[in-house]
Amino acid sequence: SEDERQLLPELTSKKQKISHPSISAPLEVAPSVSKQSKKPTPQIIVLLDLASLETVKNRRGVYELLNCDDHRDLCRKKLKKDPNVYRPDILHQELLALMDSPLNKAGLLKIYMHTAKHVLIELNPATRIPRTFKRFAGLMVQLLHKMKIKANGESTTLLKVVKNPFSQHLPAGTRCYGFSCEGELYSPISLAKTFVPPSPEKCETPICFVLGAMSTGHITINDHPYIEKMISISEYPLSGAAALSRIMGGIEHHWGIV
Repeated sequence: SEDERQLLPELTSKKQKISHPSISAPLEVAPSVSKQSKKPTPQIIVLLDLASLETVKNRRGVYELLNCDDHRDLCRKKLKKDPNVYRPDILHQELLALMDSPLNKAGLLKIYMHTAKHVLIELNPATRIPRTFKRFAGLMVQLLHKMKIKANGESTTLLKVVKNPFSQHLPAGTRCYGFSCEGELYSPISLAKTFVPPSPEKCETPICFVLGAMSTGHITINDHPYIEKMISISEYPLSGAAALSRIMGGIEHHWGIV
């Protein structure tokens, strides 16, 4: 589409400059902390939807990740949009919450990201997400232009752009649930007991959770027809990272993952 062509510029141009001086060190594969001898199959799939990931060329001709702090005037004058819409830091916070969870460290979590420009990204569970936003922004620019990021000195692909739609990447029989403040309210424990099997071994098909990674709005079934039900995890408005921490904590308690 035209939007994707704008977001993913031609890579064959030798004059193109990509801003990633903020990546002080190449990405590495995180060491496995799972106590199981056999690598477990991810049973929980999370889609972070409508993430704000767009690149923009600065005055020096270098590409940067569009964000409300560094490009406020550009958003208002050239793009004619509210700068507060461009919040890639929300995705960064959510990814850290997921990657730091014991559920992910046990090898039971699979993560996808879907941008507002309809770019679908698959994340290797062994990826070490940069802790600072500056390095994360540089990594995302590199990913959007090169389509994949490999581990330092290895052939392992840590992040890659994959084909839409997201539904084709779900195993047959996967049950999907969306999260919104307008959904039916569950506590983290009751959520896990209601929608998640008693143990990973009894999970015949994965469970998929869809959450937003945007500053305003919420996920709808109209955008994701495969969602069976909309759920709320708190009676109060929560950040995406806080909501994910509650969801992961409920599942970890339910499965006895400490």
